[in-house]
Amino acid sequence: MNLSGKVLAVTGSAGVLGRAVALTLSGYGATLALLDHAQTSSPAQPVGARHYGGVDLTQEDAARAVMARIANDAGRLDGLINVAGGFRWEKLAGGALESWDSMYRLNLRTAVVSCQASLPYLLQSGGGRIVNVGAMGAIKAASGMGAYAASKAGVAKLTEALADELKDRGITVNAILPSILDTPQNRLDMPQADFTRWVAPVEAAEVIAFLVSDAARAVTGALIPVVGRV
Repeated sequence: MNLSGKVLAVTGSAGVLGRAVALTLSGYGATLALLDHAQTSSPAQPVGARHYGGVDLTQEDAARAVMARIANDAGRLDGLINVAGGFRWEKLAGGALESWDSMYRLNLRTAVVSCQASLPYLLQSGGGRIVNVGAMGAIKAASGMGAYAASKAGVAKLTEALADELKDRGITVNAILPSILDTPQNRLDMPQADFTRWVAPVEAAEVIAFLVSDAARAVTGALIPVVGRV
């Protein structure tokens, strides 16, 4: 794939998946704007990428300001990849209502706010791309996954609704639905699991790279399972 000339914003760029996405897209020639709540950039940040740290994407004003900065710095914005999010395992019995609010803010609100803030610039590009990171858990939630799965189900419905809204305006909107990503934290939490069955972050990143490419111009509103052998 050739992503040369495309300016792509990646939220949650300091996380394991965010870093893999950034390195993969950079490898295909994209110009990157890396957004994160953390102030400092990752040491693995691709050469030439711009880092926009300390951004709270739950806040509309902050999101609008950073998207304007990106468009001004790079001259355009062609795509948004919403990786920012979080996870919390907690059963409803004995759990806290704040867990549900937290998952909504981290997983759904950040995606909604980022999409809304980026839309004016994506429309100007003439072929914008939005890729959201959902979760297979949103299709079938297990015990302790209620708050997380509900927020990711919201991401899926955001993807479908926005794709339909923008289908005649040149912007595609899709989501990947990973199962279990092979991250250090997941290995720590599930030490007895067969890690070879999980999804490597770079494998998920390759699917995202396709979805932001010109080759995927006919794909919109898709919720694509990326499940490995789970």
